[in-house]
Amino acid sequence: MEKKLLVGITGASGMPYAYYLVKELQSLKIPFEVIITEAGKLVWKHELEKDWQILKNFTSKVYEEHEMSAPPASGSAPYYGMVVVPCSMGTLSAVACGSARNLLQRAADVMLKERKPLVLVIRETPLSLIHLKNMLYCTEAGAVIFPAMPAFYHKPSSLEDLIIQFVKRIIQFLGVNSKNFYTWQGINPYQSFNSSLK
Repeated sequence: MEKKLLVGITGASGMPYAYYLVKELQSLKIPFEVIITEAGKLVWKHELEKDWQILKNFTSKVYEEHEMSAPPASGSAPYYGMVVVPCSMGTLSAVACGSARNLLQRAADVMLKERKPLVLVIRETPLSLIHLKNMLYCTEAGAVIFPAMPAFYHKPSSLEDLIIQFVKRIIQFLGVNSKNFYTWQGINPYQSFNSSLK
C-alpha cells in the first residue's frame, strides 16, 4: 500500500502557501491527499479567487472536514506525515488539547499518537500567551511549529518567489529535495563591504 502525505488547509490567512505547496508536491510526484475545512474553503476563495474544487486537479483525493469516517481518521491509514498549511490558532488549540471536532483535527491527533511527523504552519500575529502555550503543548507532544516566515536571503524578485522558496523549505524539511531550492551560502563580509563602497 502506497504511503502518502496529508495536507491540511484551515481558515487562516495564507492560502498562497497551500496553493503553491500542492502544486510543488504534484510537480515532484509526491503522493498526497488534502483535507480542507469549511473556513478554509471561504478563505481559499477570498485570497486566491479560485474555487477550492481545483484542489482535485492536484491530488486524487480531497476530504472535507465533516468526513469523520474517512481514512485520515485512523492510525491504520497509510500516511507518513501531515502538514497543516496555513494552520489557524483554532486548529492549533484543538491539536494542543486533543479536541478533534473535525477530520483535519482528528488527522493531526492521529499523527501525534502514531508518532508521525506533524508540521503546523501557523499564521497569526501578534501572538497571545494562549497561542504561545498551545505551540509549546504541540511541540512537547511531537509536532513541529513551522511559522509562515519567508526568508529574504535568496533575494526574491516577486511575492511568488517569496512564497515558492518558503514552500520548498517545507518540502526540504520533510526530507525531499525540491528543484531550484536556494540554500544559504553564507556571506563574504569583504565582498559586502567592497560592494558598499561602489
